[in-house]
Amino acid sequence: MKKLEEFQEKIGYKFQAEGLLRQALTHSSYANEKHMKKHSDNERLEFLGDAVLELVSSDFLYKNYPDISEGELTKKRASIVCEPTLALCTEAIQLGDYLFLGKGEDLTGGRTRKSILSDALEAVIGAIFLDGGLANAKEFIDKYILTDIEKKQLFYDSKTILQEVVQGEHETLSYRLIDESGPDHNKSFTVEVLIDGQVISTGTGPTKKAAEQEAAYRALLKLNKNLGE
Repeated sequence: MKKLEEFQEKIGYKFQAEGLLRQALTHSSYANEKHMKKHSDNERLEFLGDAVLELVSSDFLYKNYPDISEGELTKKRASIVCEPTLALCTEAIQLGDYLFLGKGEDLTGGRTRKSILSDALEAVIGAIFLDGGLANAKEFIDKYILTDIEKKQLFYDSKTILQEVVQGEHETLSYRLIDESGPDHNKSFTVEVLIDGQVISTGTGPTKKAAEQEAAYRALLKLNKNLGE
């Protein structure tokens, strides 16, 4: 299938068992809609990939940050493997374009939904691990996830860091909900962040807190364009 071939070229890994990749990209909504057999979706691969990602990221942080405490290592790891950060990592490989989604999920923005993207990314890691072993899974994680660690830490702590930045130089920092849409089980919130009453950036997420976190992150990037360079 052309879609699968294109994705493999994009990530730089060729599957021996292409069925594993297809499963990794198959959301439960598609499997249910197509009446596929049990466990045909990516949920079990996501479970495996999550464990592989935790091991590889822990090893990376242990070796690259020898002077920080266990607590700080745990915090850094959390900033790497949290849902919003993983969803951010999928942008480089346009993962959303390659997912197999049910029609309803597709029509309601499933290809950009952070929970779906982060789960699928972990499933791809699990699939690579089964197909080519830990070394290949580690190479994929190093290339697409374990980059810009400080920037990802910033993303994880964005509301706290923005508060600290604003306190020194500005009078007020506030968040304003400007849109709320979708059914109760699948809400989407859009929030603006205002500094001294001026809109700086916006963010979206499945909860108001997640939307605020993204808005704060975008505000920080705007306030310091040289970050991470």
